[in-house]
Amino acid sequence: MTENKGSVLIVGGGIGGLAAALAVAEAGKRSTVLEQAPEFGEVGAGIQLAPNAMAVLDRFGLSDEISKVAVFPKRLVVKDIYSGNEFASLDLGNSFKERYGHPYIVLHRSDLHRILLEACKTNDHITLLNDQYITSVEEAGNVVRVTNQNGDTYEGEALIGADGLKSNIRKFFSDDEPICSEYVAYRGTIPIEEISDANLDDVIMWIGPKLHLVQYPVRRAELYNQVVVFKSYEYKEGSDDWGTPEEMDRRFAGSHPLVQNALTFIQRQIRWPMYDRLPIGNWTKGNITLLGDAAHPMLQYLAQGGCQALEDSAYLGDMLQVHSESYNKAFLAYQEERIPRTAKVQTSARTWGEIIHAEDPVSILLRNTIFEKRSSQDYEITDFLYGYQRIAVKK
Repeated sequence: MTENKGSVLIVGGGIGGLAAALAVAEAGKRSTVLEQAPEFGEVGAGIQLAPNAMAVLDRFGLSDEISKVAVFPKRLVVKDIYSGNEFASLDLGNSFKERYGHPYIVLHRSDLHRILLEACKTNDHITLLNDQYITSVEEAGNVVRVTNQNGDTYEGEALIGADGLKSNIRKFFSDDEPICSEYVAYRGTIPIEEISDANLDDVIMWIGPKLHLVQYPVRRAELYNQVVVFKSYEYKEGSDDWGTPEEMDRRFAGSHPLVQNALTFIQRQIRWPMYDRLPIGNWTKGNITLLGDAAHPMLQYLAQGGCQALEDSAYLGDMLQVHSESYNKAFLAYQEERIPRTAKVQTSARTWGEIIHAEDPVSILLRNTIFEKRSSQDYEITDFLYGYQRIAVKK
């Protein structure tokens, strides 16, 4: 069975895929989103959205809905995981918002995904299909064709691969594989009333050698999000028998009492191995391109994975309007801007991970000294992330 499901096929119905559909619709084109899961939804817990992401959501007209479920923290804070000393903070108040034009927010990933999904459902230019595990892609003339797990095929004029870290569409461009950092994460949310020491004003990162803990409220401050990250003692390539809860307890031994208390609330059933890939120099062939984690999966240390996918979608939408006569020209112009940008964020995320997880005493002393000398309103270090100005305002 072959179906033509619109001008643009979008493989992947996560945050990036849905945002891409909204951007394609904004450019006046139809799309079909092919999602492998039985239902559209988002796994995980909290997500941080910096001003560069909020600019895109505002452009899509979603800021008001986002504000109903978001939390607007006052500061980003870095603390020593053993002593509890505060090394550094970033003021997210009026000076921050004036500098970047939008606030910094935190919310539950499922809330963000739901709002994007509802926007797609009400858009006549977007079709949503589930149970679509895409196994192959080919381009013949002006037609792009994908095949799902049942042998059914879908045709369109162009294709956007937004199918995540383990993207099948990426195989059309590269034979690279995800790279394991040997770190794992355990994450989850709990009702705010269950944790008496929850800080509702700040996003807190407790850091130490080969480990960290992130905490912040989500969903109108009704839930408290916590993410524990540590390097495994027992990493085994090709195995799932590493990064266990027992290793977590061992790695966090001796940490601050507030951190020890946080560990008692962590959901230990699901571990999340942390992967990224190296940047690649091309995402586009003909009328096929990549977006989000399929194009540039990154480690979570800068909280920019979702933000960069949203940036991708907005700039791609711009290029589809500029080059409305040619998907290939639009996709090439899109990647010319986005590949250098996302490669810098990818590599910076790796570097930031090395900084916060430093174990050498000299490196720790140097890091802490630099942190402690910075003002909370010294935004120079974040300008390259949050001050990105290539997102056009919706006409």
